[in-house]
Amino acid sequence: MFDDYPLTQDERTYGMLAHLIALTGFIIPLGNLIGPLIIWMLKKDQSEWIDKQGRESLNFQISITLYAVASGILTFIAVGLVFLALIGLFSLVMIIVATVRAHSEEEFQYPLCIRLL
Repeated sequence: MFDDYPLTQDERTYGMLAHLIALTGFIIPLGNLIGPLIIWMLKKDQSEWIDKQGRESLNFQISITLYAVASGILTFIAVGLVFLALIGLFSLVMIIVATVRAHSEEEFQYPLCIRLL
C-alpha cells in the first residue's frame, strides 16, 4: 500500500509498466529510455505512485545507459565486453525485480542508480 490510500488497478498497472517497458531496450535502441519516459510524461500528474515509479525507472535506465557507454568505450581494452554483459544481466534482473515489487505496491529503489530526476 502506498502512503495511506489503496492504489487503483490502473495505478498498479502503470507503475509496473514504467519498469517493464524498459525491456524494449533489448530490442529497440534507446527503447529502455523512451518507454519509461513516455509512461512517466503521460501519467505522472495522475498519480503520485506512477510519478515515483516512472522517475525511479527512468533514473535507472539513464544510469544503465551511461554505464553501457563507458563499458563500450572500454571494449578497446577487452574488459568492456565483460562489463557490457554484466550490465545487461544486471539490468534484466533489476527490471524484473522492480516490476514485481511495483505490482505488489512495494517501494523499490534500484541499486547503483544515479538519481537525476
